[in-house]
Amino acid sequence: MFIDFLTLMLINMAVALILFALYMAFFIEKDAKKMVPGFLIVGAIALITGFRMIFTWPLPGSFNIAYGDPTVLLGAFFFMAGLTINFGWDLLTIGIYSAVSGAAVIFLGVRIFVLKMGSDPLEAALAFIGTGATAILALPAIALPKIKWIRWLTALASIVTAAGWVYVAFSAYWAHLESFAKWAPK
Repeated sequence: MFIDFLTLMLINMAVALILFALYMAFFIEKDAKKMVPGFLIVGAIALITGFRMIFTWPLPGSFNIAYGDPTVLLGAFFFMAGLTINFGWDLLTIGIYSAVSGAAVIFLGVRIFVLKMGSDPLEAALAFIGTGATAILALPAIALPKIKWIRWLTALASIVTAAGWVYVAFSAYWAHLESFAKWAPK
């Protein structure tokens, strides 16, 4: 039996999207530095778990690619966004990174559905596609922060997608607690 930390990665994704929704809706124009600790922590967790997954492959087969790669992309975005906000740098390149990463995440979501990967491929695919769409929307929202409807649309996409990840994460916690209940180190 393999042991994985996918549940941590899933709930971290949900927290990251909730923080991003709050940033877009309430903090981008004022008090942006209040988001720095949250951005850095979700970024660090995603980078650590994502890199571990892509280098050690703890999951069966291509699940490591499907979940590891986007987790690294998420981690890089949030960690660097936290640093960028903290130091007052321009967020435009972070937005460009987000948009390109978002396209890849949408592609992965479609492929997860087509291959019927996991116990809930539709829910996972929708969460991936929503995350990718939010990441693409981040570019115009970051580039044009004074246009509130773009920011609010991005925040809405982010919070709806976070709800999807919460569902996927809690389903995974439910299943993992049962399947790993009798596991013991050898």
